[in-house]
Amino acid sequence: MGRSRRTLPEELLLLALDPTTGTTAQPQSLDLGLAGAQLVELALAGRIAPDGDRIAVVAPRPTGDPTLDCALELLRRRGAPVRAVNWIGGPRLGLRQTYLSHLERCGMVHAVVGQMCGVLPTTRYQATDTEISREIRSRLDSAIRTGVPPDPRTAALAALAHAVGLGKHLYPGNEGRSSRSRLRDLIRHDPMGGLVAHAVMDVQNGVAAQPRRSPAPPGRPAVGGSRPATEPARGVPMQPRHGTMARAVAH
Repeated sequence: MGRSRRTLPEELLLLALDPTTGTTAQPQSLDLGLAGAQLVELALAGRIAPDGDRIAVVAPRPTGDPTLDCALELLRRRGAPVRAVNWIGGPRLGLRQTYLSHLERCGMVHAVVGQMCGVLPTTRYQATDTEISREIRSRLDSAIRTGVPPDPRTAALAALAHAVGLGKHLYPGNEGRSSRSRLRDLIRHDPMGGLVAHAVMDVQNGVAAQPRRSPAPPGRPAVGGSRPATEPARGVPMQPRHGTMARAVAH
């Protein structure tokens, strides 16, 4: 399968797939990353565009990819631009399994059925063409090593890899610290990838109740109202500032 036929969610999933254990790193945050990667892929295809911190559908015609088209249709049905953080934080039951099954059908991974403790059935996935995974990893390594601004797809992939915590999986230990730092810095090279990556991190941190606001000058109220930051709007309950929002549950 050529690179042009691999979508960003597929590449993110292949990056996360451990070639030794057949499991995916950072499984819970990866579900959020896959939802975010769908947004970036749709943007690269010209179907959606950022509108502040929101996502607007600009061309609702199908892409030909059933999973992406399902996401596009759901966005279209909203009827108005949706905040990226709300979209990514919504239920995404089975999204990771959907993409694993797709990669299996494409012959890029194969399922290995086993048992846990001799009783519970398990399924692990092994890459069938490690060259593809090496090529994806090589693009990240090159961007980190050379410092040359990467193409939008690679920049977005780096941003999402950082957002879901794959840095410690790709560049482990103290020796990988500088590479993890450079991976994080690549987030600035693609506006859409940056928007989505920040939304993924906000969902993980539970910061999804209100849009981000610019800090107000000393002595002046914050933008969006004169109430103190600690006082909720009338009729609106205070949102928790800690914990993790409900996130997708993988099967």
